[in-house]
Amino acid sequence: MKIARFGKIGSERPAVMISDNKAVYVDSLIKDWNRDELEAGALKKVRSADLSLLESFDIAGLRIGSPVARPTKLICIGLNYARHAAESGMTPPPEPVVFMKAPDCLVGPNDDIVIPPNSTATDYEVELAIVIGKRALYLKSEAEARDYILGYSIGQDVSERHWQIERAGQWVKGKSFPTYNPMGPVIVTGDEFEPDDVRVYCTVDGEKRQDSRTSDLIYGISHIVWYVSQFMELHPGDIINTGTPEGVGFGFKPPKYLRAGQEVITGIEGIGEIRSKTVAHS
Repeated sequence: MKIARFGKIGSERPAVMISDNKAVYVDSLIKDWNRDELEAGALKKVRSADLSLLESFDIAGLRIGSPVARPTKLICIGLNYARHAAESGMTPPPEPVVFMKAPDCLVGPNDDIVIPPNSTATDYEVELAIVIGKRALYLKSEAEARDYILGYSIGQDVSERHWQIERAGQWVKGKSFPTYNPMGPVIVTGDEFEPDDVRVYCTVDGEKRQDSRTSDLIYGISHIVWYVSQFMELHPGDIINTGTPEGVGFGFKPPKYLRAGQEVITGIEGIGEIRSKTVAHS
């Protein structure tokens, strides 16, 4: 199943894709794709319904919202691709590097990326995003981790490198600006997607910047979910960005950071593409 949300900001409606171009709204069955509804069995309710009885619509021209509404947590794993760690000049970490983004920096997949005032170091990071499907805490083994995953989506972990790296303190400051996490266009449920060896890529104005596969992950999907559950309770709708491959802007010499007026295309094999325009803060 491919889960989506459509509508203007603040008025999105939950939907399910029935083809590449058509969907059905499911707000007659659930209120939204969010934590409360997922905890109450939203996925099971929608799966058990006869969606052919619902009127389909063409998605062309509609705004796509983030596929999950108001997640409790937006968690990130840093330095999790072997070649990205190498381009950063850092040794692969002995355990997953975990940091947070402000959840309200989450936006729709094709919404604008707003470059903050005076920023000259806004960067792009394609990431495979895990969406949690049920509460997970102190999982006993990696083997059970997949049972707690709702599905997967495309995350664009936009980063402001000056605030992330050059200022004192933790990375969260460079990660949490408004619009700094486009996500979508859908969540592909775990029964329809195999995440362990898929292509992930990012282009800026048509120039290929990142092009890798999730097989280059240092810590895989199951390990990440198991590991995070050892010190943090995961709730339905929580998002984990699993890390970015080589080719980020700050890895070039000189760096290739984003500026207003560019188009960023972020794609993952088996999920699709998202397209973001960069605009200056006003």
